[in-house]
Amino acid sequence: MTSITEQPSVHRHLETKKIEELTLLINAENAAVAPAIDKALPQLNSLIHAIVDKLSKGGRMFYLGAGSGGRLSVLDVIELPTTFGIEKGIVNTILAGGIEHLVEAREEMEDNYNEGWERLVNENISVKDIVIGISASGTTPFVLGALEACRKNEIATGCIVSNPGSPIAAHADYPVEVITGPEFITGSTRMKCGTAQKMIFDMISTTVMIQLGRVEDNQMVNVMLINKKITDRAVKMLMGRTGITSYEVANKLLLEHGSVKNAIDYLK
Repeated sequence: MTSITEQPSVHRHLETKKIEELTLLINAENAAVAPAIDKALPQLNSLIHAIVDKLSKGGRMFYLGAGSGGRLSVLDVIELPTTFGIEKGIVNTILAGGIEHLVEAREEMEDNYNEGWERLVNENISVKDIVIGISASGTTPFVLGALEACRKNEIATGCIVSNPGSPIAAHADYPVEVITGPEFITGSTRMKCGTAQKMIFDMISTTVMIQLGRVEDNQMVNVMLINKKITDRAVKMLMGRTGITSYEVANKLLLEHGSVKNAIDYLK
């Protein structure tokens, strides 16, 4: 395979450049991310169809990764119960070294070939679920070992990688290859690869939740009322969707039923 993510940066002697020049060049590199994702949309759409199918039948989704990509998937997953009102455990992340070590960046754990599958087994992984490996290089042993074991056990798999023709993509049922090119700093895949991964996580989770009925029109009707800002937003949403003109009445109804969706269903 061609390891594009490790190819030398086209930008040289960065230490000699001024702040204004560096930010301009980095921003220009970032502009290449969306077009790269655009080319991968057919693959991404196939993966999302598979995720929706599994979750709509009571299955679960597991991101599995290390490094920047794994940590970014954690950030996406932890927001889903609040934003869309889904139960914790439907969408999950298996992070090399454990989520409890999220801020320690235990990069050495990505070389453990067996840990990913062992952690999935501890989560009672089954054919009802789907596992998505995250690896910029497409070669991370932690991810590769798990996807190989998933295939042997007939568990559906996808992947998000940034090199073409990688071993991880070869062991995924729904590979997504987003080729963003060499990084601004050679090999620093926390940059364009990380940006692409974050955008893709947003696309996957948002599209899946919409397809599962967790959004109506363009609104978070199942949002959890965890603070004053969100509760205020939900009250105004309920007023706009029902014609209730009294903030106090809408607020009371919302708090009684726990979500905009539940309040509207009660009124119906």
